Amino acid sequence: MELFFAIQDKLSFLWEIGIPFLAALTILVFIHELGHYMMARWCGVRVEIFSVGFGKELKGWTDKNGTRWKIAMIPLGGYVKMFGEVEPAEAKHTEEETWKPLTSEEREVSFYHKPLLQRTAIVFAGPLINFLFAIFAYSILFSTFGVPTPINDTPLPVVGNVSAGSAAADAGLKRGDRIIRIDNENISFFSDLQRIVRVSPNRPLKFEIIRANAPLIKVITPGTRSRSNSTGENEKVGFLGISADVGELKYERQNPLIAIWMGVERTYFLTARLLEFVGEIFVGRQSTDELGGILRIAQISGQVAEMGIEYYLSFLAVLSVNLGLINLFPIPLLDGGHLAFYLIEAIRGRPLGPTAQEYGLRFGLVIVIALFVFVTWNDLVHLKFFEFITNVLG
Repeated sequence: MELFFAIQDKLSFLWEIGIPFLAALTILVFIHELGHYMMARWCGVRVEIFSVGFGKELKGWTDKNGTRWKIAMIPLGGYVKMFGEVEPAEAKHTEEETWKPLTSEEREVSFYHKPLLQRTAIVFAGPLINFLFAIFAYSILFSTFGVPTPINDTPLPVVGNVSAGSAAADAGLKRGDRIIRIDNENISFFSDLQRIVRVSPNRPLKFEIIRANAPLIKVITPGTRSRSNSTGENEKVGFLGISADVGELKYERQNPLIAIWMGVERTYFLTARLLEFVGEIFVGRQSTDELGGILRIAQISGQVAEMGIEYYLSFLAVLSVNLGLINLFPIPLLDGGHLAFYLIEAIRGRPLGPTAQEYGLRFGLVIVIALFVFVTWNDLVHLKFFEFITNVLG
């Protein structure tokens, strides 16, 4: 019976995060693929299929332009299939029995036969519309809900978000907990808490807490994370896994033009921060443990959905920037990989041969699969999945 309730609890958790996550994924995939579709149509390319999801078609229809719009069984992505995406020589090789030369009318609507600039624009339009969506989402937030500004300039030592799988989560800290003392040292501001935790990796600390006007004592051992110090060397610092509660907020609505500009600024800031984070990982200043995949995104989706529509819209904007930026990385199989091929074509004056492109795509597939496995493993460790299985089976 205990096993049944444990599994039921986890299934309930998955249900709560599953719908917000699939809704977010469907929205962002549709927007991304819509960018490719709109630019392809504008360049005169025939779009054969616009699919949200993969696998067997569940529902679909064909529009007057001959595009098959469909919703597929596996809602974890999507794609746009354009006429003439494959080089004619390669198509002849793979479909020898059915292959025939394109007519002049078919060449007019073939993706492959479009000028290099148009093909580049079609591929780039997907990531571009993700950035535009983020600007739009922030504009709606700032003009409708307003810009949140804390009334207190200095954050108080009150717990805001608690990261799943962190030392704080294991110890049972909750949003709204006020930390008044750590190891007999008074805590006045959140920065005091950070200072003590930072120099105490893997060292038990006595926390005195006020929860719902009642005193509470917990002994918490901060985890560790790597960071670069002032001399550029890596060092281990304590990590609790909480953010400060912003406290009482005031919201100031902006007029639409200012809101749009603020949306541009926020999108630019997110993009720059993500690039900085990736760069720090490559030079070893950030731990790869911070990389998360779809499981952690799903978890966050459920959390922000419970907080309200404005938080969910903000989350969609952040996720859209991530999706747009990742797709621009020069990895074959992603949009950035195709753009890299087009850059080589522009330099050489002719496309790479089919064999070189095929090996490039295989290499890209290996990278994408390896990255997917790695971040999923990070997610399972972060969410303590293996401990859950051990407890259930034990």
